[in-house]
Amino acid sequence: MKFTTAVALLSSLISVQGFLPASAPSPNLFGVPTFLSSSRFSNASPSAPSSSPARALGEVPPAGSRIPPTVQVETAWKRAQTLLNAIDRASPEEKGDLELTLYQNLQTLSYTSPDTFYALITAHLPALMPFVYTPVVGAACVNWYEVAGHAAINTGVFVDGFSSDKASIKKQLEDYRDNKSAGGVDAIVVTDGERILGLGDLGANGMGIPCGKLHLYTACGGVNPGKCLPVTLDCGCNVDEIREKDTYAGVKRKRDMSVEQFDKLVQNFMEASMEVFGREVLIQFEDFGNGNAFRVLEDWQPKATCFNDDIQGTASVVLGGLIASLRLTPEVASLKDHKFVFLGAGEAGVGIANLIAYAIRAETGCSDEESYNNIHLVDSKGLVSKSRTDDLAHHKLPYAHDVGEAKTLEEAVQLINPTAIVGVSAQPQTFTESVIKHMAKTNKNPIVFALSNPTSKAECTAEQAYKWSDGNCVFASGSPFAPVEIAGKTKIPGQGNNAYVFPGIGLGALTAGSSSVSDNDMYIAAKSLSETVGQDRLDAGCLYPPLGDIRDVSKKIATDIATKAWEDGIARHPKPADVSKAVEERMWSPFD
Repeated sequence: MKFTTAVALLSSLISVQGFLPASAPSPNLFGVPTFLSSSRFSNASPSAPSSSPARALGEVPPAGSRIPPTVQVETAWKRAQTLLNAIDRASPEEKGDLELTLYQNLQTLSYTSPDTFYALITAHLPALMPFVYTPVVGAACVNWYEVAGHAAINTGVFVDGFSSDKASIKKQLEDYRDNKSAGGVDAIVVTDGERILGLGDLGANGMGIPCGKLHLYTACGGVNPGKCLPVTLDCGCNVDEIREKDTYAGVKRKRDMSVEQFDKLVQNFMEASMEVFGREVLIQFEDFGNGNAFRVLEDWQPKATCFNDDIQGTASVVLGGLIASLRLTPEVASLKDHKFVFLGAGEAGVGIANLIAYAIRAETGCSDEESYNNIHLVDSKGLVSKSRTDDLAHHKLPYAHDVGEAKTLEEAVQLINPTAIVGVSAQPQTFTESVIKHMAKTNKNPIVFALSNPTSKAECTAEQAYKWSDGNCVFASGSPFAPVEIAGKTKIPGQGNNAYVFPGIGLGALTAGSSSVSDNDMYIAAKSLSETVGQDRLDAGCLYPPLGDIRDVSKKIATDIATKAWEDGIARHPKPADVSKAVEERMWSPFD
């Protein structure tokens, strides 16, 4: 079913429920007047909060503004439930289009009534997060202009990577600061769109990722939405069917920049951002291609308050789950006692492996080489090993061990007999029945992390992992899975969602005014996250706290990150008497 057909179907559905006049041109599920004219988009920030002078976008008429906030949110939630119920009842052919329709309506609400939007998703995060970020954001990005409409090219800043110099980038950022922000910018999420989730190169369509991440910075971490800026460095797109569509709003050329040209673009952007918004502005790199991501991070981590969420944020949330899992696997007493096999050796895989090795060194005092010994990677050519060192990228070399050869994951698992397998390959159904059964045969409680996003790319489902291990595995995934009944018990799959950590990491850095975000900060965040997992969650096999607790989780992580920044002397702000209170006071809340 076409997306437009789903829109028409939803309009009819909502009209029957009395939520929308049948004559309305498109479904405005939450009943907020939109007034989405081009002039209003160009003069106001879609992410500006109600306290901002930029609230002109979609401003609710005076009578509407007197509706109590609780009533606005309750009404919006009832209308969201209508579509959630329709999604639950929909056929597989209809479901995806209806999911995109809910995503579209939530985005519209974020532009027209930011307070209501953030109050709604904060109050109902477990139900609505999939429609704000993964997995639905992936489908939205594939058809970004069709889904997001005019906002697709009027949200944030698009930097033309082929024609922009530092002066022109600086001018774009100054215009945003002066005309669209709430008095400045605290947090930037920037992508070049080359590796969007597990979907590959989407070019400028990848802008949906920074937008979604910043929504979660606010909902989960209380970062002021009027001081958030999504940015796309438009360096072209190598996928012809994306780039050549009439509705593609990016630069219509392939990615033919040299490494030197790309690095100069990033340098111009980073320097311009710090000059316009201040040295302490938080910059998060998102979904850069493997060929650039590690180099950009290594270059800028010492010089800016920045981190790469794909490399470091994913690593932190996975490490947090692994630390929590130690309470379920008495036969594996510590991280150094695990044997890990990763399927996937890109940004996420190597980032997780690096942070596990960092944690092992921090906990045992062992050497770098010793910390890598029990961590193995499987890439597209098979097991990373000593025999392959001539053709390995530099970030894989520490994991090239002399253990023999394996062409496939199954061969690697049989060779190494790991205690934990971690999937970050974007190759669905690669954790096969034989792989899981071998894990269950050699471990009492094997660790199975199928982390690839979106759901369609997961290495296995929760139900498969529990079934093939007779309910004994400890499972986590990147996208949400429903609880599974097995052997008379209810297993709750943990979702290793980066939203558990990156909002708190950013909030902590902003509270302290940190001059950098280090690997140790990622380790601190992982430990903090693991400490928030209650025994009731562990008893159900879940390694992460309820999403409904996520603002408390972010507050704890931020407090620990900020405290360490002051201890290490990298905080630029004066230390308060009560760090936790300072973090709480910095957290923005809707309708305040």
